[in-house]
Amino acid sequence: MVIIVAFLLAFVASALKPTQDDNVANDKRSQILAALRIEKGSDYNVQEKYAELVKADPVYGEKASDKQDKGGFEVQNKDLSKSKRPLYVAETPDGTKYVIPMTGAGLWGGIWGYVALDDDCETVYGTYFSHESETAGLGARITESEFQNTFQGKKLYAGDDKSKVALSVVKKGKEGDLSADNYVNGITGATLTSDGVNNMIQQSLSAYSDILESLKK
Repeated sequence: MVIIVAFLLAFVASALKPTQDDNVANDKRSQILAALRIEKGSDYNVQEKYAELVKADPVYGEKASDKQDKGGFEVQNKDLSKSKRPLYVAETPDGTKYVIPMTGAGLWGGIWGYVALDDDCETVYGTYFSHESETAGLGARITESEFQNTFQGKKLYAGDDKSKVALSVVKKGKEGDLSADNYVNGITGATLTSDGVNNMIQQSLSAYSDILESLKK
């Protein structure tokens, strides 16, 4: 009986795997579209909308010149590294956008997201953030549009200084020398999650600095 049950479970798992894989892929497409300011609640087919907007998904290696023209969608968050940097190139009604994947750590677990940049490669067009297990009503608010929309129009760099990413998430009143173009306020009562988002943004976007510079040429 145990052998029969085990066989049936294995069969069901195998039969459902293609559907599960499709669901995971479509969820990823939805997240990228969300960074492009296409809301999940909109009446559209995810695969068709993604194919309509996202025209390329190159993968970059250690240098911007180390480029594979496609395959970025297949790179999982856990595999993001300096030698495996996917980029999504989208053509939207608002022009060309570059979407960068990000991964980091929050208070209780992993956090991740995407940031879409205008074709100047330094102005934020849109963002998407999600998490594994942040606190409901506090850190989990990184998934809410009220927080994500505050990034729109913000700048990656401080003026002409392209040596480091200035875009930051900071506690209100702790902005220091940052200009209004370079920061958003963290979530009240969720300092550690906000710090995690800040670290994720700065580390992830810094890893793409050479690629963004090459796209301007």
